[in-house]
Amino acid sequence: MNTPIEPAATQAQPMVRTGKPVNKAKRRTYVILLMSWILLIAAGVFGAKLYTDYLRQQIAAQIAAQTEQQLQAVQEDYQKQIAQLKDSVSGDLTKMQGKIDSLNELLAFTKDSANSKTDNSNQLYTQLAEVKKQLDDLKKNLDVLQ
Repeated sequence: MNTPIEPAATQAQPMVRTGKPVNKAKRRTYVILLMSWILLIAAGVFGAKLYTDYLRQQIAAQIAAQTEQQLQAVQEDYQKQIAQLKDSVSGDLTKMQGKIDSLNELLAFTKDSANSKTDNSNQLYTQLAEVKKQLDDLKKNLDVLQ
């Protein structure tokens, strides 16, 4: 290995490194490559935005459908309860009307058979008034429900 350690001094020109002139074709290639990468990234961002908007619409539609189903179920349950309450109140009114009719008959019989000294008719009239008052209250409640 006979390689000299010192550089050869026989060269006439000094060894100064000068920048290579970049030719225009290479520069244009880099610009086109950079623009295409930017375009690809922008297309990816745009596609992601479109997809998220689509997913939002799908989720909103599903939530709206579920909410509609739940509201429908609540409304059906409410209507069912109202119908049961109407039936119950109607039955109570029918029973109350029967009691009032029998009380009226009893009152009429007592009134006919009582003499002027007894005060039983006043008690029956008072009871009848209370029963009629309760009947009116039940009718008002039924009207409110309708």
